[in-house]
Amino acid sequence: MSPKRPEQLKPGAPTRIAPFGAVAVAALLHTSAALGLTLEFAAPATTNATRQEALTSYRLPVGPWRDGTTPTTLTEGALDQTAWRIDAPGLTTLQLLAPLRDQIAAAGFTPLYECETDACGGFDFRYGTEVLAEPDMHVDLGDFRYLAAQRGGADGTEYLSLLVSRSSEAGFVQLIRVGANAPAIVAPPTARPIVSASTKSPLALPLSNLPADGIGARLESGGAVALDDLVFPSGTAELAAGDYASLAELAAWLAANPARKVALVGHTDASGTLEPNVALSQKRAEAVRARLTTLGIPADQISAEGVGYLAPRASNQTEEGRRMNRRVEVMLTSTQ
Repeated sequence: MSPKRPEQLKPGAPTRIAPFGAVAVAALLHTSAALGLTLEFAAPATTNATRQEALTSYRLPVGPWRDGTTPTTLTEGALDQTAWRIDAPGLTTLQLLAPLRDQIAAAGFTPLYECETDACGGFDFRYGTEVLAEPDMHVDLGDFRYLAAQRGGADGTEYLSLLVSRSSEAGFVQLIRVGANAPAIVAPPTARPIVSASTKSPLALPLSNLPADGIGARLESGGAVALDDLVFPSGTAELAAGDYASLAELAAWLAANPARKVALVGHTDASGTLEPNVALSQKRAEAVRARLTTLGIPADQISAEGVGYLAPRASNQTEEGRRMNRRVEVMLTSTQ
């Protein structure tokens, strides 16, 4: 469903918007005042990556993944795709999306579809959607939100989509626009009250009672945690013998929090074709799950999935990057 692959443009040095007082970042989506749209984020932002095409066709997701497919609408025109990292570690995905949704509506856009994680179709929706690669656009498979909208004008219909997710350290927003007149730019910040984790809001995460570091705290605050000390012999799914500090810590946290459930997600580098890599990554995740059960964790508290090479965190063009991409991550899946 992806458009033909354009050249991906990444700035040599990300554009860092320095905070001063209360901070907002404005992404001016049109130079025309009549068609102008300004998106203001609640914290300093870094433009991580962009890509553009002068004229293309793009299938915009407008419904949940179901029965093996995601409904789309065919759009045509100039395409602009941008990903930002938002320096707001305590905000939920709803707190990140809600003000952007209001600004889009105020600018005359009509919603086409909006969903949250499982309602979108979870894993299948995310991997059936055009997303800039990790780490430029991080998507937590257990916590993301999506919005598609359109508006008409003298120059025709413009479409956009927002994909919002977060890690334990930051928020992430991706904007795709089709039929736009100008590429997105980042304007200087303007004064706007910032919403933070300390704001008394029913949407804020209850972080105050959690330890400042450790696997459990990182899982509770959002995002996936890579278990980087695990060792798998090359080309195999067998976890090498030995004691692993990450598994001991994870097992202790799961034992102390029996209501919490997690998913282990296996990843590979991009060597070879997708299907065997997905199978290998699944088996590696299952091997880690089996090891945790030997440490006394109930099997129904842990699930195991594999995504192959579909979510890299480094370049597959170097051996170091491929090594970093071969990993098993853990993520919190319980919602209460």
